Amino acid sequence: MPELKRLHADHAPAVLDFELANRAYFAALVPDRGDDYFAQFTDRYNALLAEQEAGICAFYVLIAEDGSVLGRFNLVDIEDHTAELGYRVARQAAGRGVATATVRELCPLAAARHGLRTLRAAAAHQNAASRKVLVKAGFVPVGPADPAHLGGKPGTWYQRDLVP
Repeated sequence: MPELKRLHADHAPAVLDFELANRAYFAALVPDRGDDYFAQFTDRYNALLAEQEAGICAFYVLIAEDGSVLGRFNLVDIEDHTAELGYRVARQAAGRGVATATVRELCPLAAARHGLRTLRAAAAHQNAASRKVLVKAGFVPVGPADPAHLGGKPGTWYQRDLVP
């Protein structure tokens, strides 16, 4: 059974494999990371770990039984008990409820471990799968997202309050 784990230095090779194997799949849904991302992967990965250590962000990976990464789930810009949620799931895991289940698992974890009260996530109108995940995980639409935030595509902000 896949396990949600906090991002660690040891995950770097599996994360790189995940990003490379799914690059074309992701690029059809969200803006491509670009060649520089892969050329500078080690430096960027270490910067993410430093941001996590500083408490600015919290990064999680969904690890399959074979040690491969099935998905990435990120809490970014943690401030005033609020963070932005971002996620991506491998093509072979898509459409199976993996993203929804993991976002649902992450929400109470975000409250308990990171003191978050609210999560926000932006989804492009064209990304029906992501919008469906958010709604199934208890997020509600709260207004339009700036297209600049979504690679030039129109979209919607969703929000979930974590503490009643």
